[in-house]
Amino acid sequence: MGAFLAYIPSPPVNGVSIGPIRLHFYGLMIALGVIVAVWMAQRQWTRIGGRSGAFSSLAVWAVPAGLVGARVYSLCTSWNVDTQGHWWKAFAVWDGGLGIWGGVLVGVAGGLYAAHRLRLPWAPLMDCVAPALPLAQAIGRIGNYFNQELYGWRTNLPWGVKIDHALIGTTTASHYAPPGVYQPTFLYEMIGDVLVAVLVVWAMRRFRIRRGYAFAIYSGGYTFVRFWTEYMRIDPAHIYLGLRLNDWTCILVFTCSVLALLIRGRAPAGDDVAGAPLDVHPSRYGPATGAAAPAHAGSSAGSPSGSATATPDLAG
Repeated sequence: MGAFLAYIPSPPVNGVSIGPIRLHFYGLMIALGVIVAVWMAQRQWTRIGGRSGAFSSLAVWAVPAGLVGARVYSLCTSWNVDTQGHWWKAFAVWDGGLGIWGGVLVGVAGGLYAAHRLRLPWAPLMDCVAPALPLAQAIGRIGNYFNQELYGWRTNLPWGVKIDHALIGTTTASHYAPPGVYQPTFLYEMIGDVLVAVLVVWAMRRFRIRRGYAFAIYSGGYTFVRFWTEYMRIDPAHIYLGLRLNDWTCILVFTCSVLALLIRGRAPAGDDVAGAPLDVHPSRYGPATGAAAPAHAGSSAGSPSGSATATPDLAG
């Protein structure tokens, strides 16, 4: 019993078969993460006065775009590892190989395009997504455990993860890592992602964050966590000046996020703040429902600007 508790055991399987269909836990965790993210973002959106179901409509564009972006980024930076010399494995996403940078960049772009089509204001949408994304990433990291991937140095810590068949690729060949106990960097990142989600929610309630800039808290917090977990990883990666490519990406995104918060992140008096109701400034965002704009918005109830026909932005 004591030996068993000396490490986290490796999973005996990485999926389940239902008839001819094979369901990989990696994909199931990603799907669960997407569901939780859409639910949480929608909850935030409804809380500030947005229309119910808006994020389900946005997800139709954002989720496929994010998956494509994540896979393309991974293939561009780790082609040999992802394909193992077989081009058709570029489509085998269930084996892993999704780059978070491409997923967030292209996924957010897809979501913003959908928001434009639905005439939804982008800034409060970004605030609602900010705490939801790290939660989705935390759930997705559980899939790395079942795939036995993305771990760090060897360790004798009691929370190390036992690896017995993790495939490590190189630019010339693939080989199995020696069986042993390794740092569970995916677990560290999962815990860090949850803390980043809590940080975003806390910061929006504690400080006057300008509308739309809560996303910079997420990007800064996540890259801070990712830098250290990436530094510990031993899977093949492009190395520049002693650091892995993703570490340099973390430094760049973290720096930009902090500068954005310092220069533009604090909302001045009278400006919209992250998490505030959408009808604080109807002239900018329109009322949150199909009802007429309040009289203090500068128009009478009988004027065209106060009618329900002038509110497609948020009613969607």
